Amino acid sequence: MKTITPGAIAQEGLSRSAFYRAAKEGHYERIGRGIYLPVDATAADWDWVEAASRRSDSTICLTSALAHHDLTDAIPKALDVAIPRGSRLPATAASIAWHSFDRGTFDLGRDQVQIPGSDHTIGLYSAERSIADAFRLRGDVGYELARDALKEWLRRGGKPSALMEMATRLPRAKRPILQALDVLS
Repeated sequence: MKTITPGAIAQEGLSRSAFYRAAKEGHYERIGRGIYLPVDATAADWDWVEAASRRSDSTICLTSALAHHDLTDAIPKALDVAIPRGSRLPATAASIAWHSFDRGTFDLGRDQVQIPGSDHTIGLYSAERSIADAFRLRGDVGYELARDALKEWLRRGGKPSALMEMATRLPRAKRPILQALDVLS
């Protein structure tokens, strides 16, 4: 499934007016401001598709990444997406919470994943990076989220050395993780 934007409709062989006429007739469904999908497109997470369409460096982070890794029972209010600090925050129609992460550490623990039912990819932070981010941003996301994710990760066989390696590369993460590991062991 390929998203279509009014600026790129020439590639689909349509004029702008023909595209809008086709959308009005129900051949395309609007999933976000300036982003359309054919109505026969396979099911996909539209928030993920919109985030990936708006910024190629979009990366699922914090509660959303922990939920993807099945390390929390918390249901995110919005899709948590990180972009490099200093970048313009995109305007979106979807329920997306944009977070600005330091450019120097932005790519730590970041992988690209295929969005199911789509031809788009989006960044996703590893479980270790997501736990470290939850600890260093615990004032924003809550200490319980970080602690519970760490407990679940350890229960599944997570290696504290891998987590500490990630924590030493991120600001304000090492000390709270060491304290939590000490309490949990």
